[in-house]
Amino acid sequence: MDVLKKLFEQHFHSPVGRVQPLQGQLGGSGRKIIRLANEDRSAIGVLYDVREENVAFLEFSRHFRGHGLPVPEIYAEDLSQGAYLEEDLGDTTLFEFASNNRVGENLAPQAVDAYRKVVAVLPRFQIEAGHDLNYKVCYPRAVFDGQSIAWDLNYFKYYFLRLAGIPFNEQSLEDDFSRLTKFLLSADLDYFLYRDFQSRNIMLRDGHPFFLDYQGGRKGALHYDIASLLYDAKADLPPELRQQLLDRYIDRLADFIELEREVFMHHYYAYVYVRIMQALGAYGFRGFYERKAHFLQSVPYALKNLRWLLQHVELPIPLPTLTDAFTRMVTSEKLQSLNFKKDNLIVRLFSFSFRRGMPKDETGHGGGFVFDARSIPNPGREERFKTLTGKDAPVIDYLNQQESVHQFLASVMSLVDASVHTYQGRGFTSLTVSFGCTGGQHRSVYFAEQVAKRLTDRNRVEVVVRHLELENMNK
Repeated sequence: MDVLKKLFEQHFHSPVGRVQPLQGQLGGSGRKIIRLANEDRSAIGVLYDVREENVAFLEFSRHFRGHGLPVPEIYAEDLSQGAYLEEDLGDTTLFEFASNNRVGENLAPQAVDAYRKVVAVLPRFQIEAGHDLNYKVCYPRAVFDGQSIAWDLNYFKYYFLRLAGIPFNEQSLEDDFSRLTKFLLSADLDYFLYRDFQSRNIMLRDGHPFFLDYQGGRKGALHYDIASLLYDAKADLPPELRQQLLDRYIDRLADFIELEREVFMHHYYAYVYVRIMQALGAYGFRGFYERKAHFLQSVPYALKNLRWLLQHVELPIPLPTLTDAFTRMVTSEKLQSLNFKKDNLIVRLFSFSFRRGMPKDETGHGGGFVFDARSIPNPGREERFKTLTGKDAPVIDYLNQQESVHQFLASVMSLVDASVHTYQGRGFTSLTVSFGCTGGQHRSVYFAEQVAKRLTDRNRVEVVVRHLELENMNK
């Protein structure tokens, strides 16, 4: 952290006033992303110990800015400590903007317009800026070649198919992988392949898209990146919109190269499949293997895309064993069970004692609210309440008589209500709300119960309440 503060102060010639970890942007990369700011300036600091990726990101960023592309400006760097400082592009990703501007499956016009802007810029990365890029700094491969494809397919095989319990014949599947790889590599690979061109890596500022996380880029085919964006699982784009955006993308390609639509489409859906398999491998590794359950929330959306492909697309090459595996996946009871509560928001309410520490997050999501109830009059100081808890009528009556209790609860509900509304709109499935007090017996229990009552009848909200100190007392 000190190195980022030093870079900030050296660049802006003023001290850091605020430091805010941006945990929600970490995903599965392992980067530490931190906003540093004072009254006049703001920047994003990154700490990451893989030098090769840092070098690639920094060089690519300067190259793309040289071509006038909307990527963050690099303010300062210290590669010896795995640190760099870049332009702050705000907090609104394309994914969040689209999630907040949709009704059911349909995106609002402003969200569709944002996607149209994004697909129009993509060919500039791939062709305009890609032709003179220094591919020697690419990591871990300079080209999306047979080795790259093999890594992705094996990731899918071992961390998704195996762990999801989908049966397959190993040799027959390898034969399909070999045919698929040969077919993918028969496309023209002489373009910049962004690699992770998806809605969470695109920021919107003043209605304009800016692009992040291209450090895994390398040479490759045009098809991969547009497939990544349009079949981004949780973005859940309707098929009609995917087709409209694909048409716009192909039209924009014509501004840079001569390419017949039929030639492009010959390889397109094979790249869609390989991108979906790469993503499923990541979901399986993080979800099934590392037991970070929130990664599995994307699986039903990926299966929805596979189901559509199986019904509407016929590849130019036979892949019988892989197709059979896909069919088993979309009909798997185990995988379907991941979907049974995907529309519900689970609100976990905790009461606890600060003496024992705050509740541990077991969902893998992090975040949530922690409210300190110690400013409220303490019933535990009165003899008549010492053996009672915040669930008992005398304690409830006592607290209900305190004006500060109603003010506190109103403030809490204002925040919680806003998050419940936003989380449901964005398809999130978990929110944690914790109340702490001195003993974890009276005030914290009371507030957890009161919030539970107010949320219990909400549509698509499931409430789970745990009183940690009471559980310890009853052991």
